[in-house]
Amino acid sequence: MAPDSNGIIGFETDIKPLFRAKDRDAMRASFDLWDYSDVVRVSQAILHAVRSGSMPCDGAWPPAQVEMFSRWIEGGTPP
Repeated sequence: MAPDSNGIIGFETDIKPLFRAKDRDAMRASFDLWDYSDVVRVSQAILHAVRSGSMPCDGAWPPAQVEMFSRWIEGGTPP
């Protein structure tokens, strides 16, 4: 998981793999973590949750993953 050669972080290649199957299953009643449009729609809430360490439920993301997600949002949420 790294930005492409142009420095672009994409959903399919970089962001979607951050979410494990058990993360997706836990959130599925509200939104689908493997669905681009769902993640874009709630991206700020997800960012807040991963920054605070409340998501995922079993332990905080490493800082590099939080930073990648944040940069993806700042970059306009490319697919």
